[in-house]
Amino acid sequence: MRLFVALDIDEEIRTRIAQFTDGIRGFAPDARWVSAESLHLTLKFIGEWPAERLDELKAALVAVRGQPTEVTFSGTGFFPAPKSARVFWIGINAGPELAALAGAVDAATSALGIESEKRAFTPHLTLARTGSGRPQRMSSDCANSSFRRLQEKLAAMSAPAFGTMTPREFFLYESKLSPKGAVYTKLESFSLET
Repeated sequence: MRLFVALDIDEEIRTRIAQFTDGIRGFAPDARWVSAESLHLTLKFIGEWPAERLDELKAALVAVRGQPTEVTFSGTGFFPAPKSARVFWIGINAGPELAALAGAVDAATSALGIESEKRAFTPHLTLARTGSGRPQRMSSDCANSSFRRLQEKLAAMSAPAFGTMTPREFFLYESKLSPKGAVYTKLESFSLET
């Protein structure tokens, strides 16, 4: 099973993002765009996990403690850098509770043998990818023109704002790859303290 832990996106915010991407998609026609129904805020990518150990993973996640916090979706950017962009994303602003939740999920999963995160948690919402889609480090002279027209369009616009939500739970998802892209299924929900 290919698994990850994430927050779901409120429907109102999801709709605003879908309208935004519908209006700009044509400026990066070669990119692989994430469908609106697949949008989520990843807390931890687990990767392949044996089905027979699923209950063990769920038990570890039940023990995770986190506090609800406001999460605001606004602005856009590119990984790893604008000139060598491979990933187009929406920015996320939140209180320290969000990073603490990601850290708690990371600690719970690393106790099960899942590799811990090496980099600080950087919340973002991926909208589109080119190439491999992985935000690998590249030198600034390794130009990628796939997002150039989109970058020009965004430079002429004011920074978009999509809304704020306060999540009360996080989810364990399964990701199944298909020719039409990944299909995500919620396997379990875990409540945040209120």
